[in-house]
Amino acid sequence: MKKGLYAMIPARYGSERLKLKNLALLDGKPLIYYAIKSAKLSNMFEKIYINSDNLLFKKIAKRYKVDFYLRPKHLGSSETRSDEVVEDFMKFNPQAKNVAWINSIDPFQTKDNIKHILKYYFSKNLDSLITTEKKQVHGMYANKPINFKKNKLFEKTQNLKEIELFTYSLMIWKSKTFLKEFKKNGNAFFCGKFSTFEIKKNYGVIIKNINDIKFANLIIKLKKNFKLKYDKILKIK
Repeated sequence: MKKGLYAMIPARYGSERLKLKNLALLDGKPLIYYAIKSAKLSNMFEKIYINSDNLLFKKIAKRYKVDFYLRPKHLGSSETRSDEVVEDFMKFNPQAKNVAWINSIDPFQTKDNIKHILKYYFSKNLDSLITTEKKQVHGMYANKPINFKKNKLFEKTQNLKEIELFTYSLMIWKSKTFLKEFKKNGNAFFCGKFSTFEIKKNYGVIIKNINDIKFANLIIKLKKNFKLKYDKILKIK
């Protein structure tokens, strides 16, 4: 456990695409349970908070034995920016030297994954970090090529420059640097010395809608079936 390192698991009540998605059942447990479990098992945090705009999640925090922070109502709307949520939480916890955002809607992030990310963050003496996934594919934005040219032969994917996409599975900031930058500019996600951290695709499955829930449940079912079959094979003499 690192002193002054706090985990914050955001859980907004009024989700637009999937109502109460943090409580959507995944293998019989609420989605937010998996973020709490991985954060606790990592044994990296001095404190773990559910950060929500609704007291419903205080019951969830109590059930899974973590702390709860009731953010102001105005930080629970769809117009709220993540920078504002982090700034508010840091002000509520002035003793937190570093705050990690553990995404409540990434059920496949593991305790080991959290450890690796945090060890990298501290070893590089960073001020901010966001997890990413790299893709070596043809990419376009606003109908313009990002990493290839239209007027040339179609490039082999292995020759393309990788595109780095944010997964938001885990983000972390040094509180002092974040608050200073936010006060100055009104934003601070990329404050100070910033870096990304690449995670494997299966660790960055973000749940946004009902189809994502169905897909995640299918993954868990397949993993269980595979494990049962594998265990059965090992028992054969």
